Amino acid sequence: WLTFGRVRSAHVNAMIYGWAHNAAYAVGLWIMARLGRTEIRHIGILFIAGVFWNISVTIGIAGIFIGHMTSVEWLEMPSYVAPLIVMSYAMIGVWGIIAFRFRQTGHIYISQWYILAALFWFPWIYTVAQMMIFYEPALGTVQSLSNWWFVNNYIGLWLTPIGLGAAYYFIPKVLGRPVHTYYLSLLGFWSLVLFFSWAGPHHLIGGPLPAWVISIGTVASIMLILPIVVTALNLLGTVIGHLRRVAASPTLLFVVFGALMFTLTGLVGVAVSLRSVNEVTHFTHFTVGHAHHGLYGFFTMIMFGAIYFMMPRMVYRQWPSSALIKCHFWFAVLGVILMLVALQVGGWIQGLNMNNHDMTFLETVRATIPWLHLRSVSGVLLAIGHVAFAVNLFWMLFAGFRDQIAVVVPLLRRDQAKTTTDS
Repeated sequence: WLTFGRVRSAHVNAMIYGWAHNAAYAVGLWIMARLGRTEIRHIGILFIAGVFWNISVTIGIAGIFIGHMTSVEWLEMPSYVAPLIVMSYAMIGVWGIIAFRFRQTGHIYISQWYILAALFWFPWIYTVAQMMIFYEPALGTVQSLSNWWFVNNYIGLWLTPIGLGAAYYFIPKVLGRPVHTYYLSLLGFWSLVLFFSWAGPHHLIGGPLPAWVISIGTVASIMLILPIVVTALNLLGTVIGHLRRVAASPTLLFVVFGALMFTLTGLVGVAVSLRSVNEVTHFTHFTVGHAHHGLYGFFTMIMFGAIYFMMPRMVYRQWPSSALIKCHFWFAVLGVILMLVALQVGGWIQGLNMNNHDMTFLETVRATIPWLHLRSVSGVLLAIGHVAFAVNLFWMLFAGFRDQIAVVVPLLRRDQAKTTTDS
């Protein structure tokens, strides 16, 4: 059960379908309701759908551990879990569309563009990948092409729109000022839609595919410079001149750091799509670091910032400990930076060594060990930050529950005493 292949696959799938999806659902639906000035209706059904989603993911992770996993990256959960995933998503995603449909405002905000589009894109890319790889499998290398089309679009058309939608909401909201330029956000959105869906094939440079397929992926990846730079100018331009307020706000600290990481990981992705760079980074730890750059440095940090803003407004309580918030932020930042240095710098050196015919493969592996030690240290730092976040979160929840009991119990006793007196 605990061989590397199974543990690694369980980790990745728990991260993307467990943490990333749950965070995206919570933040996305909350923002859609707030911007539409409407309530999420029939929340009992939505709650059941969320429970069903997590049961489905748990079954999938258990299936990986017992050996039912597939060999397809980011789709390692057994194929019998896919129908459960699709059904539970349908019950969750439709609520975002309903919130948009019954909005009380005429204006459509930037965040709504991104989140609504993502709610439509995920079921499309997931069902197409499942059909072309498992249920009605394509022939030959088209399966690999379908796999990387899914992975690329999962990041670009699901996680990225949710993360950017949250950033476009929380940065102007907390600062109390409009987005730097509305028309830049329009350009960033449509250029992201146009180019990201074509960029996946660059992951297969050197593979047995027609040269034109790889070239399309490379060209599309290079064109992603447009939405990356435009979004960076818009989000970070909104922040310039207000850095003190950023430092004073837990939400802005996480969200602005995530926005900065979006810019950096996007530019690294463009560079990796070039053949001269890819021949060094391919099959190395650099690729793993690049995945963590986007999934944790960009998306997860923005989700943490969103939660720090949302929770006090949902439970009507402030966070119990500002020290734990600072601990979470700085340990997360240090962990992310150290992980990126360890995996991407170490992966680059690993790639150079692998292309050096004078070095044996075993020597190349041994040279990566110090960098992997640094990666382990980064994991410890991230874990400390996660513990600080969890302690603060449950402290807030249980303290609120205790306060509710302190209010409700005397009322119940008073009613009981009044009833006894009347009798």
